[in-house]
Amino acid sequence: MTEQGLTRALPGKFVLAVTVGGVIGLGILRGPGEIAEVIPDPLLYLALWLLGGLFVLLSTAVTAELVGLTPRSGGTYSLIRRAYGPYPGFVIGWVDWLSFVADIALKAVVIMEFVAILFPETVAWRTSLSIMVTTLFAAFQLRGIALGAVIQEFATAAIGLFIAGLAMLLFFVEVPHIGAAATSPVKTGFSDWSLVIATIIFTYDGWLYAAYFSGEIQGGAGAVARSAIKGVVIVIALYMLLNFALIKSVGLTALAGNNLALAHALELAISPAAGSAVVVAAILILLSHQNLAYMGGPRILHALAEDGFAVKRAQKVGKGGNPIFAVLVTWVLSVVLILLGGFKFLLLLSVFFYVPLYLALIVGVLILRKREPDSERPYRAWGHPYSTVVCLAGWTLITSFQAFAERETAVYALAMVAVSWPVYLYLVRK
Repeated sequence: MTEQGLTRALPGKFVLAVTVGGVIGLGILRGPGEIAEVIPDPLLYLALWLLGGLFVLLSTAVTAELVGLTPRSGGTYSLIRRAYGPYPGFVIGWVDWLSFVADIALKAVVIMEFVAILFPETVAWRTSLSIMVTTLFAAFQLRGIALGAVIQEFATAAIGLFIAGLAMLLFFVEVPHIGAAATSPVKTGFSDWSLVIATIIFTYDGWLYAAYFSGEIQGGAGAVARSAIKGVVIVIALYMLLNFALIKSVGLTALAGNNLALAHALELAISPAAGSAVVVAAILILLSHQNLAYMGGPRILHALAEDGFAVKRAQKVGKGGNPIFAVLVTWVLSVVLILLGGFKFLLLLSVFFYVPLYLALIVGVLILRKREPDSERPYRAWGHPYSTVVCLAGWTLITSFQAFAERETAVYALAMVAVSWPVYLYLVRK
């Protein structure tokens, strides 16, 4: 390791790779089945997907102003610290890093669950193989940022081509008629509709992934902000194309309640064996997320260490451009969670935090507009203040609902914030 810092060595196209690759995940593979169970009407179904995408696009167009103002890697921590100060940034930074670690552990296990569908004999070795998978991607980061970037760009291109190719296939394949016997009762309860909203938000989550690499992308923070918006537009186009193809081919009735809707659609459209292609795609998506999480998570720890909120070794950067010690710490904790199986609580906690986090980012735009009106802004929020107010209202409603629905998790979150205060004071004095 050396004392050099993170450098602008990543090409501009990397922003599209991390945005598109970070957003597209298991949500689009299973989400259509969950939503079709509540919304059987094709027009309403497509309208909700489009409106959800446009709301995320507007949110990206607003919060990208923070990205442009923050030419520093570290993701949400760096953006929040600029607007709110050290302590709120410290809390969010640690929660964000822990959520990355939990996500790495969880997805390493889920990868092997999908592998077991194709090769059942691997079930007995699931834990060992999960550790091998996560260790492999940690090792890639030890080689340097360039290798991780190439892997991410390749994986994102493959995922995008798969989604577009699957949509084209479903457009032109004749599917046998599915009669009324295949229908199931439509769910219309309040909790069912809340699940629809949560599913759409989850499926579009990851739209600010590029902020974790802002200080390393060529062209500056303004270029990062604009490219992140382009990435969200690509995701919306792919999602709408695929959902339209699903409606045209197999219909929502056939997908309702299916846990892996795209696999079921392929089985109906081609043959029972064709669903394995979606399982392979799911494995590829999870592997790309493993790579991306090992690139993003350590950069949170690196930023925290630069500000004195983590061990100093975490801010040291290796010759390959990655914070090596931060990568190793992230890997060690991920392996521990895989062995203990104790990452479910962290996962629930991180999911609870990420929605209020979006609200905090929107408010951050308003704070900095008032506090720093004359600061140079390489990118300015589109339609501000009207767009910002719309996003503020939307995320306030979503956050309030989540706090009500997840009251027990909210208590744990508040307790964690309370405990963090003496820890923060100790670090500041050090």
